[in-house]
Amino acid sequence: MKKITILASLFLGLSLFTACEDDRDSNPILQDPTTFVLNTPAYSTAVYDLQKSSSIELTCSQPDYGFTAATVYTVQVSLNNDFTTEGAYTTLSTTYTTAKMNVDASEIAVAATNLALANGKTETDFPLTTGVNIRLKAALTNGMGAIYSNSITLDKVRVHFALPAVVIPTTMNIIGDGIGGWDWSSNAISMVPTYDNNGTFWRMIYVTAGGKLKFNIEKAWDGSEFGSSATPVDNAGAGLGENDGNLLVNNAGWYLVVVKSAVVGRDIKYTIEFNAPKVYLMGNTIGGWDIKDENAFTVPADGSGFFISPKLIATDEVRMCVKLADVDWWKTEFIVLADGKISYRGTGGDQERYIVNKDKSVYLNFMTGKGKYE
Repeated sequence: MKKITILASLFLGLSLFTACEDDRDSNPILQDPTTFVLNTPAYSTAVYDLQKSSSIELTCSQPDYGFTAATVYTVQVSLNNDFTTEGAYTTLSTTYTTAKMNVDASEIAVAATNLALANGKTETDFPLTTGVNIRLKAALTNGMGAIYSNSITLDKVRVHFALPAVVIPTTMNIIGDGIGGWDWSSNAISMVPTYDNNGTFWRMIYVTAGGKLKFNIEKAWDGSEFGSSATPVDNAGAGLGENDGNLLVNNAGWYLVVVKSAVVGRDIKYTIEFNAPKVYLMGNTIGGWDIKDENAFTVPADGSGFFISPKLIATDEVRMCVKLADVDWWKTEFIVLADGKISYRGTGGDQERYIVNKDKSVYLNFMTGKGKYE
């Protein structure tokens, strides 16, 4: 019986030892790779025309993680072989999962264009021929085990100007605690483009004392919003200033706010004007087609009040506008429709006409977007 017990114990021990060995085999240990080589393309001294090429083929060795592992490769591009200084290189957005990759030539072209501009080149310098340095980053799918390859050089790369044209915006919006809050979905006010659609926008708004404002093409916090970085023009005693990047309005009141945009190089430069809140009746209902002070609306004391026009002197189609410098009045006109909404012409054609009887006045509240004839 003792022999049987001893043999059983030996058998159990061997089984446990084998199980431990199997467990180590099924749970491999990650090791940090020490070598990772990006191969120099066979035609690295030839001219690569990025405008005429669809891709550039790169191949590399696979990092040794101690076991077969899914690896993600990322491409980095530099024009001066500097992969340590911020801004001297660009990491492309497309990633690859094999050691042979066809890198989109257009993606390299965009990266090279931006890097060349950062180095002092201008759009007129393109197309240009330059050396392009490339290296790879490899890592496991969970981001662990990151390692960088050597860099290789493509001696002659023809780079066209690969960035889209910078165009003036066609929309503009205002937000801020000066007009109610910072929620784009509920507090933003859309500005009105002039008929020419030339990057000039206007809107009549009431701003509280010490109110802060920002502006953006989109109704979103997307990094393109601006405030005090724009050039301020205070034509109405608003007391414009700066507060944490916002445009500060020290003095409460109604203002005709005008945003003008201009393309300067690769940037859009903005000017924000605060003007007196003047609104005018135009046309047969007031006896003429000239901007006259006697045809101007009275201005309410606060944001809840109405702008009120003089009494109409004739029953006819109502026309009204704000007047911007060097802009014809009809390019900034608007009307109150039967449903009581203020309808802005903007870039559209002639608006629906609305006939109002003489001796009535027009009432407008630009913050609520409502109006009436009484």
